[in-house]
Amino acid sequence: MTETIYDAVVVGGGPCGATAANDLALAGHSVLLIERGGRIKPCGGAVPPRMLEDFGIPQSLLVARSRCARMIAPSGRAVDMPVGEIGYVGMVDRDEFDEWLRERARMAGAERLTAVFEKIERDESPHPIVTFRRKRGGEIEHVRARCIIGADGARSAVAKQSLPGAERVPCVFAYHEIIKSPANDGEAFDANRCDVFYQGKLSPDFYAWVFPHGETASIGVGSANKGFSLRGAVSQMRTELDLTRCETVRREGAPIPLKPLKRWDNGKDVIVAGDAAGIVAPASGEGIYYAMTGGRYVADAASAFLKTGEARVLKGARKRFMKDHGRVFWILGIMQYFWYSSDKRRERFVTMCDDKDVQQLTWQAYMNKKLVRKKPMAHVKIFLKDCAHLLGMRAATR
Repeated sequence: MTETIYDAVVVGGGPCGATAANDLALAGHSVLLIERGGRIKPCGGAVPPRMLEDFGIPQSLLVARSRCARMIAPSGRAVDMPVGEIGYVGMVDRDEFDEWLRERARMAGAERLTAVFEKIERDESPHPIVTFRRKRGGEIEHVRARCIIGADGARSAVAKQSLPGAERVPCVFAYHEIIKSPANDGEAFDANRCDVFYQGKLSPDFYAWVFPHGETASIGVGSANKGFSLRGAVSQMRTELDLTRCETVRREGAPIPLKPLKRWDNGKDVIVAGDAAGIVAPASGEGIYYAMTGGRYVADAASAFLKTGEARVLKGARKRFMKDHGRVFWILGIMQYFWYSSDKRRERFVTMCDDKDVQQLTWQAYMNKKLVRKKPMAHVKIFLKDCAHLLGMRAATR
């Protein structure tokens, strides 16, 4: 009996894996997309308009469009950051969004399989074996692949088996509850606004959020502190915001990596992307756009490998990503380390967000996914203001 050999087996069907599978199928490669199913990642669901343009995502997948972000300080002081004429922050529900991406990959020619990945095995053949079970406790099955792409999220089994040090990536643990949206009163809850809470009582080292999703809303929190009760923090938020009366649709939790792996490939035939590669933005926790971008870069590198047989081209995916986004990740990492370390600093951080220059450049960078270079004097002004906040030369509140 002839053994099935795919050009690429993609493990994980989130935005990253589905994008990689779609791009590889469109390039004419035989692709198997393995998704375990039955699980939705905890995610605020925010996406920039650029993502829709770059990846051909229809507007119909947006369940809401936020025109403002409200930053809430430890003191309770709230600062609104309107998007203005630049655009909006799109909101998606991951259950519908991820499934649409997987179906698009299937329509492009990728095969879909609902199964649980087990491990990668090797024998005398030049092509590795991917083993899996169609259900937990089921019979082990296998296929061969010329290239394996690990897009199986934080704590990636593919990464752990193939890349040294992958198990040591630092993570923030996220938990959220999807609820039926309350009445839109414009103050406690606004269907056109994302609320971000920088309060140590809700997260000692990250932030909490209320993100509108149309008929539903995401109430969540993140923290790297393993002793901190994420469920307790969400419960506290719902009580204080009078959201306990809202029906709970579902609850989800998962680790989110906040530091890119130093290496994405094994130098042979395995490469990782998305959360498996650690590409979630520090400070903001934004991951959907970066996951899809990483999936595309990895697909391009894998396609080049399949065409040339030269494993060295796999390194190009990480190199390309870090060239395009590494500096932003570095700055956001510093920001998280400093501003999220105490309520005193969080108070100053929220005050800084009230600055119009900060707001304009923040939104431009978010929408365009790169640092803004057009207004050098604005950067100088922000740098001086930032230094004043760092040194405590500006009052925390006005």
